[in-house]
Amino acid sequence: MAPIGGECAAEPWELGYASYEFLADGRIVMVVQEGPRHRLVVIEPDGSIHPVDLPYTSIKPYLAAHGTTAALIGSTPTAAPQVALVHVADDEPRLEVLARSEHAALSNAQVSVPTELRIGVHGSREVVALVYPPTGSAADWRAPLIVRAHPGPTASCLLRLDWQAQYFTSRGFAVVDVDYRGSTGYGRSFRESLYGRWGFYDVDDCAAVASHLLEVGRAVHGQVFIRGASAGGYTALHAVSMDGPFAAATAVSAIVDPDRWAQTVPRFQRAHALRLRGGAGRVRAATLQRPVLFIHGMADEVAVVEEVRELADELVALGVGHELLLLPDVGHYVATSSRAGTALEAELAHYRSVMAAAAAVQPGSQDCQR
Repeated sequence: MAPIGGECAAEPWELGYASYEFLADGRIVMVVQEGPRHRLVVIEPDGSIHPVDLPYTSIKPYLAAHGTTAALIGSTPTAAPQVALVHVADDEPRLEVLARSEHAALSNAQVSVPTELRIGVHGSREVVALVYPPTGSAADWRAPLIVRAHPGPTASCLLRLDWQAQYFTSRGFAVVDVDYRGSTGYGRSFRESLYGRWGFYDVDDCAAVASHLLEVGRAVHGQVFIRGASAGGYTALHAVSMDGPFAAATAVSAIVDPDRWAQTVPRFQRAHALRLRGGAGRVRAATLQRPVLFIHGMADEVAVVEEVRELADELVALGVGHELLLLPDVGHYVATSSRAGTALEAELAHYRSVMAAAAAVQPGSQDCQR
């Protein structure tokens, strides 16, 4: 029932990655991804594989090697990325941390630590997700829930310190990252299963995780939201284009039309974009059933802003409520821009507005909001 396999390389639509390196003694050092976790292994000349015991659960695909030493960038759910050397000349590898990125004042900050969730779907397969409870919550927590659809769409959840998740968990929300069908970390067959089914399989798996958390009493009815950036924004929009558990969506730098995106995406990503097409197709304003917040950089050359503007204009013509936040001089990657804080504040206000509107209709429904 579980997705099987793993990956010995990062998602294959980016450039400049290095998931393996040759050591001076003929061995190979490699990052292996299994679900949301990464580990480092050493492959001997005879083909035998030896895992290297490291404290990291996430390793960026930027390995470098010199002699019998590997350099990497690793992190955990409670530690921001570190630059480290792993000396593997002896039977007992030695870790040497060169640089830590977090500010000293944050070293004692309380963070929400995710737990891995695996749920069966239709009795034949399994969906993996990372669940972040509200910061400082009790074991039996119950809270408004934000489901995050990762970009790519064939990227994956990452088990590392995520300040965006901490922003919301510190304000009383739970956050869940979903490794829907098509995610990297489960083998090529699983990843390529999304080709031609984009907007269907990813939406189904995100909805399945949200429904499960509602059924077990972790999430609150009417306070379950979905958000995503880029390809994740496309997933979020289709998720509120059909009946389901989501009360609202946030679409950041969203892809609206896969056919048009295949023309604007960087050339080296075009083959990937073309293979994804044939699923749910263009997002249609007439099908959107829940409130949507669009956040988009006006300098975005990957998912062009005209797409979102056209969709917003269609919603206006239909009299459908929505919000549109356009960010001047911001490209495709809002989260790493100078306007990231503005975007997060708008997203938080969006969810609170939806909850407040629901509470006005059904007094007492916001019992879990801080």
